[in-house]
Amino acid sequence: MPPRRRSALLARLVVDEPGRPQIILGELRRVILDGAVPPRTPIPLREVAELFGVSHIPVREALKTLLGEGLVTHEPNGGYEVAQLTAAELREMYIVRETLETASLAAALRQATEADRAELLAVNAKLEEALRDDDPVAYQRMSRKFHVALTRPSRMFRLLHMLESAWNVTEPVQSMVHVERADRERLHTDHVLMLDAFLAGDIDRLLLVAEAHHRRLESVIATLPTDTGLLAPEDISVAQ
Repeated sequence: MPPRRRSALLARLVVDEPGRPQIILGELRRVILDGAVPPRTPIPLREVAELFGVSHIPVREALKTLLGEGLVTHEPNGGYEVAQLTAAELREMYIVRETLETASLAAALRQATEADRAELLAVNAKLEEALRDDDPVAYQRMSRKFHVALTRPSRMFRLLHMLESAWNVTEPVQSMVHVERADRERLHTDHVLMLDAFLAGDIDRLLLVAEAHHRRLESVIATLPTDTGLLAPEDISVAQ
């Protein structure tokens, strides 16, 4: 039997201070959300523990937390893996994201400060830079920051926490990395219209553009490949 290959996740973990179990959860979460390791990447408990210089217990506790967040899956006798969504589950999480974001926009626009508006402009500039450079990884990262900058001024912290969790579930897919450049450009046109409405204080226009943006997102997400391992096969028995 050939030797088992070392998990790609291990090479991404940063261990500045071995023996500190409290950093394990954050570091595992960071690597998964970074999108550098694809869904179904194994997370070997023993090797992670050795890397951090700790027992299996804090690693197992961290993995249980990530399991609850939907970022990790576990099979009896099969170990832990980075979670893999089906196409239907991905669509569902985008609906959750839209619902929560929409609920926050009116409050965000009303309560935004000059600092909030400046942050939104700065993030938009980074988005445009990512488009010019044709850097889909940077576009994925900055697109999320743009939506955070839109919603954070609402100060609706429980809602924002739920929105962050929904984003986290979809993040390992790195959707914007796998779509056409033309799709990213069209999505950014929506971002610019959302930015203009936000800065103008026009909540009705902002909500209309945001709805159109999410419909476009749905159509773009529907083009993601389903035969490359990026998404899990649909469960036929459940679908029926």
